[in-house]
Amino acid sequence: MRARLLLGGLGGVVGLYGAWLLLTTQDRDQLVSAGTWLVGGVVLHDGVLAPLVLLVLFVGGRLLPAAYRAPAAIGLLVLGSLTLLAVPVLGAFGRQVHNPALLDRHYWVGWLVLAALVLLAVVAAGERRRRTPGRATPRWT
Repeated sequence: MRARLLLGGLGGVVGLYGAWLLLTTQDRDQLVSAGTWLVGGVVLHDGVLAPLVLLVLFVGGRLLPAAYRAPAAIGLLVLGSLTLLAVPVLGAFGRQVHNPALLDRHYWVGWLVLAALVLLAVVAAGERRRRTPGRATPRWT
Protein backbone atom coordinates (compact mmCIF):
# COMPACT_ATOMS: atom_id res chain seq x y z
CA MET A 1 0.00 0.00 0.00
CA ARG A 2 2.83 2.37 0.86
CA ALA A 3 4.51 1.73 -2.52
CA ARG A 4 1.27 2.59 -4.34
CA LEU A 5 0.95 5.86 -2.47
CA LEU A 6 4.57 6.68 -3.16
CA LEU A 7 4.22 5.92 -6.87
CA GLY A 8 0.92 7.82 -7.04
CA GLY A 9 2.49 10.83 -5.35
CA LEU A 10 5.49 10.67 -7.65
CA GLY A 11 3.18 10.50 -10.66
CA GLY A 12 1.25 13.51 -9.38
CA VAL A 13 4.45 15.53 -8.94
CA VAL A 14 5.67 14.62 -12.43
CA GLY A 15 2.25 15.51 -13.88
CA LEU A 16 2.23 18.89 -12.14
CA TYR A 17 5.76 19.59 -13.38
CA GLY A 18 4.69 18.73 -16.93
CA ALA A 19 1.64 21.00 -16.65
CA TRP A 20 3.82 23.83 -15.32
CA LEU A 21 6.26 23.38 -18.22
CA LEU A 22 3.41 23.33 -20.72
CA LEU A 23 1.83 26.49 -19.34
CA THR A 24 5.08 28.44 -18.99
CA THR A 25 6.83 27.53 -22.26
CA GLN A 26 4.00 27.52 -24.82
CA ASP A 27 2.17 30.48 -26.26
CA ARG A 28 -1.62 30.75 -26.34
CA ASP A 29 -2.04 29.38 -29.87
CA GLN A 30 -0.02 26.28 -29.03
CA LEU A 31 -2.06 25.67 -25.88
CA VAL A 32 -5.32 26.00 -27.82
CA SER A 33 -3.97 23.61 -30.46
CA ALA A 34 -2.94 21.05 -27.83
CA GLY A 35 -6.29 21.37 -26.05
CA THR A 36 -8.18 20.95 -29.32
CA TRP A 37 -6.21 17.81 -30.13
CA LEU A 38 -6.80 16.35 -26.66
CA VAL A 39 -10.53 17.10 -26.67
CA GLY A 40 -10.81 15.89 -30.27
CA GLY A 41 -9.13 12.63 -29.29
CA VAL A 42 -11.63 12.03 -26.51
CA VAL A 43 -14.57 12.88 -28.77
CA LEU A 44 -13.28 10.63 -31.55
CA HIS A 45 -12.64 7.79 -29.13
CA ASP A 46 -15.94 7.99 -27.28
CA GLY A 47 -18.10 9.10 -30.20
CA VAL A 48 -16.62 7.09 -33.07
CA LEU A 49 -14.15 4.41 -32.04
CA ALA A 50 -15.97 2.90 -29.05
CA PRO A 51 -19.38 2.62 -30.78
CA LEU A 52 -17.73 1.22 -33.91
CA VAL A 53 -15.87 -1.42 -31.89
CA LEU A 54 -19.07 -2.33 -30.07
CA LEU A 55 -20.95 -2.65 -33.36
CA VAL A 56 -18.22 -4.80 -34.92
CA LEU A 57 -18.10 -6.99 -31.82
CA PHE A 58 -21.87 -7.29 -31.67
CA VAL A 59 -22.03 -8.45 -35.28
CA GLY A 60 -18.71 -10.31 -35.46
CA GLY A 61 -18.85 -11.64 -31.92
CA ARG A 62 -21.54 -14.07 -32.88
CA LEU A 63 -19.29 -15.45 -35.61
CA LEU A 64 -16.15 -15.81 -33.48
CA PRO A 65 -15.57 -18.74 -31.13
CA ALA A 66 -16.06 -17.70 -27.49
CA ALA A 67 -12.34 -17.96 -26.67
CA TYR A 68 -11.47 -15.34 -29.30
CA ARG A 69 -14.08 -12.72 -28.39
CA ALA A 70 -12.26 -10.94 -25.55
CA PRO A 71 -8.87 -10.87 -27.34
CA ALA A 72 -10.60 -9.56 -30.49
CA ALA A 73 -12.26 -6.78 -28.50
CA ILE A 74 -8.96 -5.77 -26.93
CA GLY A 75 -7.16 -5.95 -30.29
CA LEU A 76 -9.77 -3.77 -31.99
CA LEU A 77 -9.60 -1.19 -29.21
CA VAL A 78 -5.78 -1.10 -29.26
CA LEU A 79 -5.53 -0.89 -33.04
CA GLY A 80 -8.32 1.69 -33.27
CA SER A 81 -6.78 3.93 -30.60
CA LEU A 82 -3.32 3.74 -32.12
CA THR A 83 -4.75 4.43 -35.57
CA LEU A 84 -6.48 7.56 -34.29
CA LEU A 85 -3.20 8.72 -32.78
CA ALA A 86 -1.38 8.02 -36.05
CA VAL A 87 -3.80 9.94 -38.28
CA PRO A 88 -1.52 13.01 -38.58
CA VAL A 89 1.47 11.01 -39.80
CA LEU A 90 -0.53 8.52 -41.86
CA GLY A 91 -2.14 11.46 -43.67
CA ALA A 92 1.16 13.40 -43.79
CA PHE A 93 -0.68 16.49 -42.56
CA GLY A 94 2.54 18.21 -41.45
CA ARG A 95 4.56 17.57 -44.60
CA GLN A 96 6.20 20.71 -46.01
CA VAL A 97 7.74 21.19 -49.43
CA HIS A 98 10.68 23.26 -48.15
CA ASN A 99 11.54 20.64 -45.49
CA PRO A 100 11.73 17.21 -47.16
CA ALA A 101 13.07 15.58 -43.97
CA LEU A 102 9.76 16.18 -42.21
CA LEU A 103 7.48 13.12 -42.39
CA ASP A 104 9.84 11.39 -44.80
CA ARG A 105 9.07 7.76 -43.91
CA HIS A 106 6.57 5.21 -45.14
CA TYR A 107 4.34 5.37 -42.09
CA TRP A 108 1.72 3.08 -43.66
CA VAL A 109 4.24 0.24 -43.64
CA GLY A 110 4.80 0.73 -39.92
CA TRP A 111 1.05 0.80 -39.31
CA LEU A 112 0.61 -2.43 -41.30
CA VAL A 113 3.34 -4.10 -39.21
CA LEU A 114 1.57 -2.91 -36.07
CA ALA A 115 -1.76 -4.27 -37.35
CA ALA A 116 -0.13 -7.62 -38.11
CA LEU A 117 1.40 -7.77 -34.61
CA VAL A 118 -1.96 -6.96 -32.99
CA LEU A 119 -3.63 -9.65 -35.11
CA LEU A 120 -0.93 -12.14 -34.14
CA ALA A 121 -1.42 -11.29 -30.45
CA VAL A 122 -5.21 -11.71 -30.77
CA VAL A 123 -4.83 -15.11 -32.42
CA ALA A 124 -2.23 -16.24 -29.85
CA ALA A 125 -4.40 -15.13 -26.92
CA GLY A 126 -7.48 -16.77 -28.44
CA GLU A 127 -5.62 -20.03 -28.97
CA ARG A 128 -4.29 -19.96 -25.42
CA ARG A 129 -7.79 -19.37 -24.04
CA ARG A 130 -9.20 -22.13 -26.25
CA ARG A 131 -6.59 -24.68 -25.18
CA THR A 132 -6.70 -23.93 -21.45
CA PRO A 133 -9.04 -26.54 -19.93
CA GLY A 134 -11.71 -25.33 -17.56
CA ARG A 135 -11.28 -21.71 -18.59
CA ALA A 136 -14.50 -19.80 -18.33
CA THR A 137 -15.27 -17.98 -21.55
CA PRO A 138 -18.05 -15.42 -21.73
CA ARG A 139 -21.13 -16.23 -23.78
CA TRP A 140 -22.28 -13.37 -26.02
CA THR A 141 -25.65 -14.60 -27.10
